[in-house]
Amino acid sequence: MATLLYRLGRGALRRRRLVVALWLVVLVVAGLAAATLRGTTASNFTMPGTESQRALDLLADQFPAASGATGTITVKAPADGDLATPQGQAVVQELVQQASALPGVVGAVNPLQVGAVSPNGRYALVQVQFATGGDEVTDAQRTAYEEVGAAAEAQGWQVAPGGEVLGGEPEIGSTEALGVLVAAIVLIITFGSLVAAGMTMLNALIGVGAGMAGLFALSGVVQLTSTAPILALMLGLAVGIDYSLFITSRHRQNLLDGLSPEEAVGRAVGTAGSAVVFAGATVVIALAGLAVVDIPFLTVMGLAAAGTVTVAVLVAITLQPALLGFAGRRVLPRRLRAVPTVDADEDDTDVTDRPAATTTTTTEDRTRFGFRWARLITRFRVPVILVGLLGLGLLALPTPDMRLALPGAATAAVGSPARVANDLTVEGFGAGFTGRLAVVVAGDTPQATSAAVPQVTALLQRTENVLAVAPAQVSPDGRTALLGVVPKTGPTDEATETLVHDIRGEVGGIRDADVLLTGVTAIGIDVSEKLSDALPIYLLLVVGLSVLLLMLVFRSLLVPIKAALGFLLTVAATFGITVAVFQQGHLADLVGLDTPGPLISFLPILLIGILFGLAMDYEVFLVSRMREDFVHGETARQATISGMGHGARVVTAAALIMISVFGGFVFLEDPVIKSMGFALAVGVAIDAFVVRMTIVPAVMSLLGDRAWWLPRWLNRALPNVDIEGEGLRAHLEDRTPTHV
Repeated sequence: MATLLYRLGRGALRRRRLVVALWLVVLVVAGLAAATLRGTTASNFTMPGTESQRALDLLADQFPAASGATGTITVKAPADGDLATPQGQAVVQELVQQASALPGVVGAVNPLQVGAVSPNGRYALVQVQFATGGDEVTDAQRTAYEEVGAAAEAQGWQVAPGGEVLGGEPEIGSTEALGVLVAAIVLIITFGSLVAAGMTMLNALIGVGAGMAGLFALSGVVQLTSTAPILALMLGLAVGIDYSLFITSRHRQNLLDGLSPEEAVGRAVGTAGSAVVFAGATVVIALAGLAVVDIPFLTVMGLAAAGTVTVAVLVAITLQPALLGFAGRRVLPRRLRAVPTVDADEDDTDVTDRPAATTTTTTEDRTRFGFRWARLITRFRVPVILVGLLGLGLLALPTPDMRLALPGAATAAVGSPARVANDLTVEGFGAGFTGRLAVVVAGDTPQATSAAVPQVTALLQRTENVLAVAPAQVSPDGRTALLGVVPKTGPTDEATETLVHDIRGEVGGIRDADVLLTGVTAIGIDVSEKLSDALPIYLLLVVGLSVLLLMLVFRSLLVPIKAALGFLLTVAATFGITVAVFQQGHLADLVGLDTPGPLISFLPILLIGILFGLAMDYEVFLVSRMREDFVHGETARQATISGMGHGARVVTAAALIMISVFGGFVFLEDPVIKSMGFALAVGVAIDAFVVRMTIVPAVMSLLGDRAWWLPRWLNRALPNVDIEGEGLRAHLEDRTPTHV
């Protein structure tokens, strides 16, 4: 693979104008496609095969009027008892009429007629039924709904429209640009050259632009969740900058070793580019592997992110060499540019006529921090390993307490319409009214349904933790009925989860009709449970994959096992910190979190997939140099120090860039995106600085020569992927230059 990439890199530099032109065409075409074909994103999370989803499908088929999105307008009168006065009743009646006349609304229920009034006569709930699902409600309809009650508010009433209809797409603002700015600063410090830093950033931005445009173009035919583009943007930016950084860093070193720009690019793409392709492939495989969980919205999220990562890899190994060709030696700091090399613009010279290298070689500085750090780690390897394991173990302590749920209004940003409505409902009626359940009763005949409804109602009323059961709504044909159930506890409370299972157990014995439990709360519980069940399987798949891939790369048994165990340490510690902050509320103010709560259901499984690829990235970059030096005669300890010394600076810069990009999303108000950005930033920091740059060299030093042992039969059976470029080095050594 390294030899193929070497030729690709040189070819891209030679035809740099054509390569740049092609990528600009791709960017423009994808942008036009996105502008014309872009579809809407979904804010709901469906789960085919679950009881809650079967109930929704049944309603859509047999009771369409009750299958659309619902809204709840919470009304608070100026004083207790006002709802019992003629003036108060007139205000409520006017609100109901306004809501009923809204575009897209089937009807609104007067709370005074159905008893949806608080005991003190000050709060009321107006139920609003839309004709279509939440994702089909237009922005204009949603805006009109949010503006209901302006006249009542002018009279001193408080009106707060809420409910599932308010679910919308998270907005990307200017705060996450801070992460990109920090990444640019890190690049400038790392390279000491504005040209190198700017070119690397430009390359990454072109890649993420093309990837995101392509994703939005596909959204017209593929239903995306609202968080899928955000995840794709996060990963596209982070890996795009990192992959370009790796290749540019190796190219600069090759220039300093006296190679011509064309030869330097070829070798950079052949070596660092091989690591980029491998790292990108692991991320793509891990994200695409989410499909095995068999959860549609998660599969789409994984494939969307995998697509942007794929584009980032292609841009890094094709567009980056072309841009490096335009930059020439200006990618180096000004003081290091005056080194004679062969002219790289001799486009008519055959590749085989190029020199393998000039006679100029730079003197390696082994006093750099990476070498000093590696010597310190290997000297005190046992204490370092023990302290590292103990520290990560302590950070992981909150992990067993992790609770998962879908996002709800209770954890929305303070001041947002959904949060205001939620808090007002809790204030007037209790938390249970924000997580109401729906029971669907469907019989073969109207008589069967009418006979089953009283039985179901009686069972529900005597179920523990049920506060109230609303009268049944019956479909026009009489075969389907819908009963509302109000729990005593909130939608993310453990008692509500128990209640869902209790209800399903109670009504499961009804013979003459199908009885199914659904509602936003029940859907959230079903999704969380299915994801929790899939998590161990997916983790086992990812760990097994990491062992296999690294065995191919390093021709070793212990190195892959060590890498996999390090990955598990990273995941456990990251989960622990995220639970402590976002669920338990420790230091929540530092990340701008208003209300702690359960983690978003798909965060753990997504985090495993993404961190897996990034962890393997750093592992390959550091350990491949260790193996290279060991194979060429250095002792295991010397090879460990050499690998750390050469890779520490680049891995540090890459990790800081990842942390900056992911951390920029922590400043968004949306708690889901905030938790994703935080967990990814913390995970990268732990894996890069604690696991890969501290524990790994200590363990490698402790293992010594045993780290590189592999049974002969297995060595013969494994294919040689040549990530480290050994085949490329042999090719270059065998090549006879025609001039110097």
